[in-house]
Amino acid sequence: MRDRGHIATEQRNPAAADLDRMTIGQAVALMQAEDAKVAVAVAAERADIVRAVELVVAAFKGGGRLIYLGAGTSGRLGVLDASECPPTFRTPPEMVVGVICGGDGALRRSVEGAEDKAEVGVAAIADAKVGEKDVVVGIAAGGTTTFVAAALAEARRRNAKTIFLTCVPPEHATLDVDLTIRPLVGPEIVTGSTRLKAGTATKMVLNQISTVAMVQLGKTYGDLMVDLNAVNMKLVDRGTRIISSLTNLDRPAAHDLLRRANNQVKVALVMHARKVDAAGAEKLLADHDGRVRAVIGR
Repeated sequence: MRDRGHIATEQRNPAAADLDRMTIGQAVALMQAEDAKVAVAVAAERADIVRAVELVVAAFKGGGRLIYLGAGTSGRLGVLDASECPPTFRTPPEMVVGVICGGDGALRRSVEGAEDKAEVGVAAIADAKVGEKDVVVGIAAGGTTTFVAAALAEARRRNAKTIFLTCVPPEHATLDVDLTIRPLVGPEIVTGSTRLKAGTATKMVLNQISTVAMVQLGKTYGDLMVDLNAVNMKLVDRGTRIISSLTNLDRPAAHDLLRRANNQVKVALVMHARKVDAAGAEKLLADHDGRVRAVIGR
């Protein structure tokens, strides 16, 4: 059994040495002080996050996918980010994929042992049919998850682009990948509990990668979610408000326009600006890489 006590995420945080003696107020204040360090750690990795977005955008434009892969908290965060892309950006489910060690059952209940098996990581890459067009992001806060290391090695063997996201320095974990992102958040207040600062840092990085990549694909107009999937009351309402704010139509007219656009906000905006029907708007968008601003000229 390997001793992992030297790894940053396994070390003790001196500020939390008396955690069990603290009042509730003191413990919450400590957590908030530690959490305040996360954004700084993520910001220090900006250049590598930019490079990651560039790799992902290139993959999407080339017909490839973004695949997140991890065990435990890391895997759950990857699945979370992937699952939010279809409703937020109207992407097909296969465009951003989350793979958690142990399968979907591990989302709710810990599956112990599987993350220590290299063959499970190799099989996960094979099951996902990873190829040279794809980008695989292996997430391991402590950097030593065998499942992740083996999966990234197999993805690299298949000529996919590979990114390693970890919260430990190079001397604690280094893999042969195209890019490594290392938000160094330091030891947790509950020793080894990487669902805390490391988990927060991981979510922030994944948010930045997927969101900025989608913006680069024309999934927003300014800060507005114009390619949302309006399949429930909340999203229909949001789509209606977006249309109203950009067209100056009143709410009933904006809602009717959204309906005639088959609940696609982008299509509705182009229909209104260019005075075309839904089919005409869809063609204009296709001719301009799906970018609303390029079609309507403002």
